[in-house]
Amino acid sequence: MTFRRSTMSRVRAAALLAVAAVALSACGPAAEPTPTPTAAFASEEEAFAAAEETYRAYIAASNAVDYSDPESFASLETFTTGAYQSEEREGLSQMHAEGNSNVGDLKITWFRGVDVGADSTVTARTCNDVSETDLLDSNGDSIVPDSRPTHYAIDLTFAVVGDELRIASSEVVEDAECFS
Repeated sequence: MTFRRSTMSRVRAAALLAVAAVALSACGPAAEPTPTPTAAFASEEEAFAAAEETYRAYIAASNAVDYSDPESFASLETFTTGAYQSEEREGLSQMHAEGNSNVGDLKITWFRGVDVGADSTVTARTCNDVSETDLLDSNGDSIVPDSRPTHYAIDLTFAVVGDELRIASSEVVEDAECFS
């Protein structure tokens, strides 16, 4: 898990700036917030909404994948790109080759936009409930460890491909708001 670390002086400076901003805002009329435009989106809110829409559609397609039918894997490629897409395709092919099957649907507990980069990449965090899912081997026995958490927090990065957002990377992270 990677976190940006700030020095105490930066934290103090940010706190002082926040206090000053609050104090100065009382001196004049309240300004209406303006959306922050990005290269591909009119605002961060629009970018986050597009990312969430992409992710929800991806999860719906993922829940519909049948490991015994490699043709069902193709629907996921419309939501992914780059190394993420290649690694997912490889993993699904391995599941198929081993005769594994999936049971149940992953559910999104929450989705939160985090940042929109100057290059229009969107980062977000999601909390997913996997409590009703299972992965079975070719004999029908579960291969999911009993110790598996029921919820996972995942940091996602979305990249613009043409006029669409696609999942470019994901990383499981710890998040106290997303726990089992």
